Amino acid sequence: MIRNIVLDMGNVLLDYNPPFVLDRFCSSDEEKEVIGRELFEGPEWMLGDRGDIKDKDRFDLVKVRVPDQYHDALRKCADNWDICMDPLPGAREFCEYIKASGYKIYVLSNASDLFYQYFPRFLPLDFFDGVFVSSDYLMIKPDLKIYETFLTKYGLKAEECLFIDDREANVKGALDSGMNAFRFKDDYEEIKEYLDKIRSA
Repeated sequence: MIRNIVLDMGNVLLDYNPPFVLDRFCSSDEEKEVIGRELFEGPEWMLGDRGDIKDKDRFDLVKVRVPDQYHDALRKCADNWDICMDPLPGAREFCEYIKASGYKIYVLSNASDLFYQYFPRFLPLDFFDGVFVSSDYLMIKPDLKIYETFLTKYGLKAEECLFIDDREANVKGALDSGMNAFRFKDDYEEIKEYLDKIRSA
C-alpha cells in the first residue's frame, strides 16, 4: 500500500527554466549561449546540487570560462537564477490534494543551498512531512545512496513510497531502491488517476 508521496522539486513543483533567466539578463544570443552553457550546463551546477560548492561561489568559478564583457550578465544570472522558480500551474493544489487524501508528503530534490530561500515562497517547509535536499547530504540523484539515506532518515518503507520525478534516470534510481516510481509529464491528473487505480486494486 502506498502511504508516502515523495516529490522531486524542479519541473515537478517549480519551473526550473534557465532560458527565462538568460532572456532577463543577457543582451545578445551569443551572450545567452555562452552563459547558458557555462553556468547552467557547466560542472559547477552539479557541484552545487551535491553540496561541494555554495551558490555564492558559483560566479567566481564560472567566470574564468566566460569572456570579460559578459561578466556583468553572468553575475546577474548567477546571483538571481532563482527568479525562474515559480510554481508550475496546479502544483500547490496537487500538494494540497495529496495531503487531504491522507498520504504523507515529502520532497526529495537535487538542489543547492539556495533552495531554502526560494522554496518557501511555494509552500512552507513544515507543510511537508519531510524535505530532503541533496546538497545537505553531499550526494545526488540518481545515486542509490541518496534514496536509501532518505528512507532511513524518515523511517520509511520503500514499498510504501511513490517517488515522482521528471527525469527517467532519477525514476530508475528510486525503483532500484525498492520504491514505487512514476515519471512526471506535466500532468497531475495522470498521477491522481494512478493513485486511484492503486488504491482500488
